[in-house]
Amino acid sequence: MNTNTPILTARRFQRRPALPPDWRWPGGAGLALSFVLNIEEGAEHAITSGDDHNEGVHEVVNVLHGVPDFCMETHFEYGARCGYDRVIQRFAQRRWPLTLNVCGRALEHTAWVADDALTHGHELCGHGWRWESPAHMDEATERAQIERTVATITRLWGRAPAGWHCKSSRSVHTRCLLQDLGFSYDSDDYGDDLPYTLPRKNGGRHVVLPYAFDTNDMRFFDRSSFVQARDFADYVIAAIDTLLAESAPGTGNARMLTVGLHTRIIGRPARIGGLDAVMNHVARHQPHIWVARREDIARHWLAHDPQEAIT
Repeated sequence: MNTNTPILTARRFQRRPALPPDWRWPGGAGLALSFVLNIEEGAEHAITSGDDHNEGVHEVVNVLHGVPDFCMETHFEYGARCGYDRVIQRFAQRRWPLTLNVCGRALEHTAWVADDALTHGHELCGHGWRWESPAHMDEATERAQIERTVATITRLWGRAPAGWHCKSSRSVHTRCLLQDLGFSYDSDDYGDDLPYTLPRKNGGRHVVLPYAFDTNDMRFFDRSSFVQARDFADYVIAAIDTLLAESAPGTGNARMLTVGLHTRIIGRPARIGGLDAVMNHVARHQPHIWVARREDIARHWLAHDPQEAIT
């Protein structure tokens, strides 16, 4: 394939068709809210893992070449040892469902994540074998890494994941591979406030659940973005309030929002209060908000597909 040739899709830049006037999420909610906790610790690149380079972003940007970076490694370790419990306990206390984007190798290092998902009814979604984009991978390599991740999740969680989400960009092969391997949805899209469906080559529909980088704690690592916990909370709450207004009863609209979390970022003591504030705000606006796992959002959208013409 000539990668210099633009790869277009039928829906690109098209205006979204209107939903049917009475279309709602379960319970009559106008907004579907997906909290996603990314489990990447143990899947990062590190010379001590046999890689040719170390990761270069933690609380500061600093790349160490040619030697192990124990500063970087322990920053990732904090997420697994401390941040994870701090986040997961908050969802357990409210009995709210959560989707965990898990890298296969990270799950091998933190198998208790799968145990907790079983205990609390959370979803495990595939997030690559390593914490890396497949954009430059050949098809056979990408397939092998997806299959390896699925095998790990299935062994530790008891079933295969329904969804997949690449780090950064997917490749030109990703969606075909996911359909061949039986996935119901992917989240490799950032261009909408609602899901949409794509036709499968062998019949049926594949659901795409857009993700978001703005309502995401990774912006604590961006200069001039989130600094205080309230920065994260204020921004996410503003998004929630806008989408609640757009999807209020009588508007004929529905919306979806993703809040992206990372154990090594929001799990820090000075930041976790931002998540508390967001969760308190959401609780005050139920039942207008459906807090749901991504696989449940995909399942509902597919069962009540309101706009196949979008593709």
